[in-house]
Amino acid sequence: MKGWNWDGFFEYLTNTYILEGAAVTLGLTIAAMTLGVVAGCVVALMRMSPFRILSNIAYFYTWLIRGTPLLVQLIIIYTGLPQIGIKFSVLEATLIGLVMNEAAYLSEIIRSGISSVPKGQSNAARAVGMTDVQMMRYIVAPQAARIIIPPLGNSVNGCLKTTSIASIISMEELLRRTQVLIQEKFMVLELFVVAALYYLLMTTAWDLIQRRIERHFGRGYDIKADAAEQR
Repeated sequence: MKGWNWDGFFEYLTNTYILEGAAVTLGLTIAAMTLGVVAGCVVALMRMSPFRILSNIAYFYTWLIRGTPLLVQLIIIYTGLPQIGIKFSVLEATLIGLVMNEAAYLSEIIRSGISSVPKGQSNAARAVGMTDVQMMRYIVAPQAARIIIPPLGNSVNGCLKTTSIASIISMEELLRRTQVLIQEKFMVLELFVVAALYYLLMTTAWDLIQRRIERHFGRGYDIKADAAEQR
């Protein structure tokens, strides 16, 4: 194939520098999603709070973060805030931007999942003497999880690919390292295809994990799936 370097492609397919970038991408995804879920739960509970000030703060937060691009947010955090004396490292700025974004989107997913549980079940739990914590743990959370898990899994997939935006502030993840090698080796197509294959590999692996998680939390609701598991 004219213009395509097979030797270079196979060489960088197993290149340590690229593999380390993929590991950084995976680490950023795990950290952002873990912290994002925790922060998203807090924001979701604030949105559902009977105290209007908490609800309004949470609404403003989700409106602001979801209404502005992550790219712009990262630039503001990393290059804008130092102008007023607030400085973050590349890693700190990346994590802050990713977590803030994931928290805003996940809060709506979590809130919709909790809201999907009929209020009658919450009232019944209180009627038998359950505290709010017990009601959330034993009644609401198990039922809400079935609704929350699928979009939450899709968010993991999206976050994994979104980490590439952090390359704009020189975060040494997969795309940034690919760009560095392109500047050195001038193999643009080959290296971008290598990066794409690594993203595809990671998202495919997560897709398999997500399906197992969904089947687990869907037990008792999908009669066909339950029957298949029993065979």
